Amino acid sequence: MSRDAAVAKRYAKALFELAQQGGIISEVEQQLQAIAQTLGEDLEIQKFLNYPNIDASKKLAVLKAAFGGSISELLLNTLELVFVRGRQELIVEIYEAFTKIAGDVLKQAHATVYTARLLNDAELAEVAAQFGELTGKTIIAVQVVEPALLGGVKVRIGDRLYDGSLSGKLERLEKQLKSKAL
Repeated sequence: MSRDAAVAKRYAKALFELAQQGGIISEVEQQLQAIAQTLGEDLEIQKFLNYPNIDASKKLAVLKAAFGGSISELLLNTLELVFVRGRQELIVEIYEAFTKIAGDVLKQAHATVYTARLLNDAELAEVAAQFGELTGKTIIAVQVVEPALLGGVKVRIGDRLYDGSLSGKLERLEKQLKSKAL
């Protein structure tokens, strides 16, 4: 684990414990996700927040203005600490660590479900339920359509990948045949 990842994990753990005490874990997670997503997508904001000659209070004021009153006081205080200590480049990692900690404690996991065609809500819920039984956690699924899969499903939960796609099966068959041919 890199030093930055360890630091991000410490911030995330402290934030999680305070959110748990306040009973606002999901709210903080959603707010942190919105901030991390915005920072991940907007290079101009990243440049501004990482610029060393701009005061931390000005950076925090920009975040307050961008997200309005949608940020809880707890998250705002945490972000202020992150900015004052010059660790703003870790916000996305803090979100990822927070999500993992929350998932472990609440027995939840986020999953990305890759399919060749768009599933309806009932089908997506069925996939989530099946993987929930497999992992012993409540699965929060997000779908990504990837026509190259040809058929079947590929599911990523954390750093595990379950590949039941037709293209994945064909690739495994090809490797198996090549290894036997040698």
